[in-house]
Amino acid sequence: MSNQEMLDKLRDIIVTQNINGSAAATQEALDSGLTAVEIINGGLSVGMKIIGDKFEAAEVYLPQIMMSAKAMNAAMEILVPILAEEKGADDEGVGLAITYVQEGDIHDIGHRLVTTMLGANGFRILDMGVDVPNDDIVTEVAKNKGKKVILVGSALMTTSMLGQKDTVEMLTEEGLRDDVKIMFGGAPVSDGWIAEIGADATAENAADAARVALEIMK
Repeated sequence: MSNQEMLDKLRDIIVTQNINGSAAATQEALDSGLTAVEIINGGLSVGMKIIGDKFEAAEVYLPQIMMSAKAMNAAMEILVPILAEEKGADDEGVGLAITYVQEGDIHDIGHRLVTTMLGANGFRILDMGVDVPNDDIVTEVAKNKGKKVILVGSALMTTSMLGQKDTVEMLTEEGLRDDVKIMFGGAPVSDGWIAEIGADATAENAADAARVALEIMK
């Protein structure tokens, strides 16, 4: 099997939500000499982009997206340690993505999808989970001062969305705002809200979030 055929196989595993076959195909690709970066960029990410486009076009629905994400995660469990070796300990790569769901909110499906897509596109991930207080967020940003960092926060409810404004204000007060890019998402989040609170970007869906994150980190 050629390298391209292996990448196409990995792409199709993601598109068809083949969770059971994902790890074995990833290991097979590694054994053939493909690098972790090649596997992600040429196979897995292509599959996630296809499934993301299908979701946007209402050709697949949330259960299929979640199954594709699980297949992706099975592959990434193998690839993440290898990525660190390939890039070297001091290589920041695209940057660090600190992902979380805003305090007062435990809706994590979108958060998990975005986190998966960011990891697939070369970001190192620090997933803080759900219901995360702003104090903890500011602390993590401070710990990574001087590095390439993007903060990616999710809120599904209007009440928790209001905390995003506080996030920006607290980072500004601590002198950290200029050290980090900020992208917020969630059903109630709009371009107008992003402009109003002084964040950097939002995105329509998980696939778009990865594209936007890469763009604003340039």
